[in-house]
Amino acid sequence: MIERVRVAVAGVGNNTSALVQGIALYRQTGNLVGIRKPVIDGLGVGDIDFVAAFATSEEKLGKDLTEAVFLPPNNFPRLDCDLPPAGVPVTRGLVDESEVDRVAAALAGAEVLLYAAPSGRPRTALAYAEAARRAGVAFINTTADPVARDPESLARFEAAGLPLVGDDLASQFGTSVVHDALLRLLAERGMTLVSSYQVNLGGTEDFRNLVENPNTKKQSKLNALSGAGRVELAPLGYLPHLGSHKVAHLNIEAQGWGGTAVSLDVKLKVHDPSGAAGVNIDLIRLAASALRGGRGGYLTEASPLLKSVPGSAV
Repeated sequence: MIERVRVAVAGVGNNTSALVQGIALYRQTGNLVGIRKPVIDGLGVGDIDFVAAFATSEEKLGKDLTEAVFLPPNNFPRLDCDLPPAGVPVTRGLVDESEVDRVAAALAGAEVLLYAAPSGRPRTALAYAEAARRAGVAFINTTADPVARDPESLARFEAAGLPLVGDDLASQFGTSVVHDALLRLLAERGMTLVSSYQVNLGGTEDFRNLVENPNTKKQSKLNALSGAGRVELAPLGYLPHLGSHKVAHLNIEAQGWGGTAVSLDVKLKVHDPSGAAGVNIDLIRLAASALRGGRGGYLTEASPLLKSVPGSAV
């Protein structure tokens, strides 16, 4: 029997809630609804054990991970599954860079650190990556803050033989994925793009944070889009009543044969944390497989699941 992947999480928000609950659901039911890759290098969706969790919310500290994922401001719904205690108490995350060694020590026994804290804290993201490197753990950056795009960090992970995966998730079926697919389709069919825009509204704490700290997110979203020079991104909108839903509006204006006009409008509504979990489950297994195989540095096979790969704009 294959050894389960031992995962630590930094950030106990909605994305972690969706991941923790989803793994329990698939382990109990065995169904394949909403799964991109049932098995990756011998690892199934249920072959994940959480061994450590870090957060800064006082309400979550000391709570079992399976309890903490339901505490406010988290608002991802409860899935229809039993969620027994994980035996993993949430411990205090990094307050400043002087605590890297403390976090590294707490990672003992983990194989992968999933960094799922809010975007907009680049120094914190780099500090967690450094803790993972010191602990000999693979690192996944789900945020728009540059870690894999930081040449020094990437070089240190390569030298240590540790996988570094990032930056920023391309959600399982989110705005960037749909928008880019439509833009590519236009180009493939010989249409000329005139203009395009997207509007994103959400009700999670991550959306609230991104509205207040949008500095790295806009560029990361542009990195994921074809024809970015003609694409505009409206500022993100935080609407608490949307809960864990994200609502996106896309518009594309183009010209076809003879310069005739083509106009396309799309509305997309998804549970944003589900889109993250559907990608994180694959990134975790890719990182663990690479770690066990002695492959360090950036994993090119992860590129389709990310917005901002090494070398893209910061």
